[in-house]
Amino acid sequence: MSARDLLKVPPLRLERLTLAQGMAMAASGSAPFGGLGYGTSDNLAWMPGVNAQVLSEGGPMADVWHASGQVRSGTTGVVRWRTDGHWLLGAIDLDEAAEGQGVAQLAERAYTDLFRALAQGGCPHLLRIWNYLPQINGDGGGLERYRQFNMGRQQAFLDAGQAAFEGAPAACALGIRQGALCIRFLAGQIAPLPVENPRQVSAYRYPETYGPRSPTFSRAALAELGGGDVALFISGTASIIGHETVHLGDVRAQTAETLRNLEAVIGAANARTDARFSLPALEAVVYVRHVADAPVVREVLAAALGSTAPTVQQAVYLEADICRQDLLVEIEAHAVAAGTLRS
Repeated sequence: MSARDLLKVPPLRLERLTLAQGMAMAASGSAPFGGLGYGTSDNLAWMPGVNAQVLSEGGPMADVWHASGQVRSGTTGVVRWRTDGHWLLGAIDLDEAAEGQGVAQLAERAYTDLFRALAQGGCPHLLRIWNYLPQINGDGGGLERYRQFNMGRQQAFLDAGQAAFEGAPAACALGIRQGALCIRFLAGQIAPLPVENPRQVSAYRYPETYGPRSPTFSRAALAELGGGDVALFISGTASIIGHETVHLGDVRAQTAETLRNLEAVIGAANARTDARFSLPALEAVVYVRHVADAPVVREVLAAALGSTAPTVQQAVYLEADICRQDLLVEIEAHAVAAGTLRS
């Protein structure tokens, strides 16, 4: 697609608000295209929530999406979705007890319906996925629940003919303490450009010691948002070098290593676009395993980036289990800047 054609793409705009600001916007009669509410169990039609304890000093937050086209909504199997014809936001909530299925089966079912929803909505390309799995590190009958989730997710990708390895979308997978399996996703009509971290083995190439099926995601993705803007979606990032966890038991050192990994991903992304992204200017979501560690993580971020950096000032902090039991903190992020992708 040419630069001129991209300028004609209906633009998608993203802003981070307090949850109260997002609710007030909807109450004014002009509900946004969609959103993701952090720290709420409420699933509004336009803003499904993430049911996790908020550790941010400012309380619950929301990432709100604005589109210019007329929005229609629908359901495909277990998927609820909203689309303006070019962009599609979707949500899935599946309760294991109510459904009577295990994690692998639920994940496969959820993603199978997700891909059906993309086809029905006319937006075939996944840009970003958020996965929230209750008790992610728990035992699921001899196999960790996260590893079971990876089995079902990858199988659905393969069955749908989607990129399960190189070219997989950006994603995160966190453990919430209660509720249902929750999947949120953004898709569009233009394929994103996957980005990997030169300091890490790609997740989809992990050795079998991490489970019978590898995780299905790229470290980040670049996506044209229309109107001359490019989005950088950074997957959940933690204290991993190569494929191994480092700084066991030290949340301060793990946070610093996570920042080094974020810097590496941003560098790799900047090499593939003329848009400019930087670590201090990200919109971050910080997941901490232990509530008591949140002030330490904030301190490390402020010392490294400056207390007035947007990444520090606007970060959302949530209590969540990380996909590995030895990881204490994980950071995912996004940013939008003017520019185009390089071929």
